[in-house]
Amino acid sequence: MSNQKRTTLALAAALAGSIVVAGASAAHAEVVDVNYQCVTPIGPKGAVSPIDIKGVKSGDGYKLTMSFQKGVSSSPVELGKGAMNPSAVIELGGAEQGKVQVTGPANSEAIPANTPIKISDLSGTYTPKKSGKVTFTAGVLTIKALGTTTTCTPKNSPGPSLELDVQGAGGSSGGGSTDGGSTGGASTGGSTGGASGGGELPRTGPLDSAAALGTLGGTVLLTGAAGVLWLTRRGQRSAG
Repeated sequence: MSNQKRTTLALAAALAGSIVVAGASAAHAEVVDVNYQCVTPIGPKGAVSPIDIKGVKSGDGYKLTMSFQKGVSSSPVELGKGAMNPSAVIELGGAEQGKVQVTGPANSEAIPANTPIKISDLSGTYTPKKSGKVTFTAGVLTIKALGTTTTCTPKNSPGPSLELDVQGAGGSSGGGSTDGGSTGGASTGGSTGGASGGGELPRTGPLDSAAALGTLGGTVLLTGAAGVLWLTRRGQRSAG
């Protein structure tokens, strides 16, 4: 293999290492306990449900999926198949301020009386208008069933379930409402698991893991650069 090819391969390896690390630290996600207090037709109810929000890149925006790990209310009568329709709001923070409406399909099975209502996965689309780090936090949940409406509001000031580093159409930073650029969409229900395709890959765990990854990226880049210099000097000595 020629010295020029060796130099090219070493440089490519160094750049690839830094690119991989940069992509891994672009998002942060964690499951957050949300204390929902609900106003129902038969009186107040409430429960704590762990909430997970995922964001997957889709065109110019992101598909958001909000998952409930526990039911947050109940009905005194059985809710037949397709009788319950959920929706919710995801609150935006950081570089953008606003709301994203997310919706989900009706219940696929009957829900017995006086049992927790399992909320299906709710999804919607977020299109960034500003650039920077945007947080996504669980907001008000609305349940419509049998002609009634139940409204559940977070009462424990939950922290964000997701943070994304986004690039807006204008490329500028700062606040701004995104109400007009965010739409809801029915999901297919069930767990979404990890992000797939070409989307962001949210990381779980402490924020200092991102710093550790950044250190690793710098090490990879420096090692690659050192390799380039070594190969170049070796080639010069061989030629001499």
